[in-house]
Amino acid sequence: MPGAADGGTGDGSGADGESDGGKKKPRRFVRAVREIGILVVVAVVLSVLLQTFVARVYLIPSQSMETTLHGCPGCTGDRIVVDKLTYRFTDPRPGDVVVFKGPPSWNEHFDSNRSSNTFIRGLQEVGSFIGLVPPDENDLVKRVIAVEGQTVQCLPQDKGVTVDGELLDEPYVKNPPTSLPGADSPCQGPYFGPVTVPKDHVWVMGDNRTDSADSRYHMGDAASGTVPVDNIIGKARWIVLPFSRIGSIPSPDPQS
Repeated sequence: MPGAADGGTGDGSGADGESDGGKKKPRRFVRAVREIGILVVVAVVLSVLLQTFVARVYLIPSQSMETTLHGCPGCTGDRIVVDKLTYRFTDPRPGDVVVFKGPPSWNEHFDSNRSSNTFIRGLQEVGSFIGLVPPDENDLVKRVIAVEGQTVQCLPQDKGVTVDGELLDEPYVKNPPTSLPGADSPCQGPYFGPVTVPKDHVWVMGDNRTDSADSRYHMGDAASGTVPVDNIIGKARWIVLPFSRIGSIPSPDPQS
């Protein structure tokens, strides 16, 4: 009898143990799902904060900065990291590659790249934060050639772009140039200037001079084609994709 009683007690304990284990497993699963959800939310918030205030990844959609930056409609363009902190403490310098919001006169032919479908548009907005799709704004990438107070030009008598009368040393310019009108000219495009850059503005040009709608093509606006420093989002620092192109983005001073 004692043996039978002991056996009964053992069975009861075993049954209770299985019941407790069965309750614990769903609880552990729910807790794990909740923790993963919290981690995802934290990661998204940190990503948004970092990309808003510190650095952001951008997709290069065109060939205007060849061969420094690769891009073209329908191809796999470079993904670049843009540093948003540098210009909080210093001013843009000649040679810097910058991303900026196009002034009003630069937006004439800009069309939104977002879908009319709410769900797809939401995915596109998320994708723009990680550099999978371009932002839904006329953000452009060019190189700073001249800064406030400097006079820039390229006229028939010049051997290339000059700033304050001095010919620039521009190893980054695509050579040979894209075969378009003006390719055989030292200016590699339309003649322009002289333009004296206003205070808190910069003059910008693409490295692919014959295929870049840069400051030269907006000289009729109020700022003579220059871009307000306040429009500059940040300095292009690194190429992060594709893997074969990973590296820093050179910014030699053409005036040195």
